[in-house]
Amino acid sequence: MSKATKRKHVAKEVLEDYVVPDPNQQIVKIVSSRGNNLHEVEAPDGSKFLVSMPSKFRKSVWIKRGDFVIVDPIEEGNKVCAEIVHILYNKQIKYLKSEGLWPTAFTDKVQEDEKLEMKGEKSNAQGNGCRDSDDSSNKSSDDEDDNDDDLFVNPNHQKPTTYFETDSSDESENDEA
Repeated sequence: MSKATKRKHVAKEVLEDYVVPDPNQQIVKIVSSRGNNLHEVEAPDGSKFLVSMPSKFRKSVWIKRGDFVIVDPIEEGNKVCAEIVHILYNKQIKYLKSEGLWPTAFTDKVQEDEKLEMKGEKSNAQGNGCRDSDDSSNKSSDDEDDNDDDLFVNPNHQKPTTYFETDSSDESENDEA
């Protein structure tokens, strides 16, 4: 089988298969990438450890901080404690939630992330100071699809923090005069 055909089948398997973790497997959240196909993950109980990405996923499927995966433990591993078996996307996560297999520790975090994303999108839409073209302002909200689950939000992009300085000495001088 050629590399292109193998990549196609792996991508199809990752995107379309709905998997249920075995009793020895667990669902974990990607915390950071350590390089050389190693990723630091957080388990539902809060413990952090390293997992490896198998060669079948390399250069065909990418994961980023905040993604969820199913891992299979490695008994002989000291530093690397598990191997990624499946990468979970929104459809698979919704399926696991409907089956009641989703860890409750991650349910709270997913809902908080969704709320923060929605707040960020609203504040960006209202406060960016840019005007769109007249054509886009004439669109009614009825025409737009209310399902925003498929919108891509880059979790690796951290929003910059802005600080505002107030000069209290200028205010006090104006009050005295």
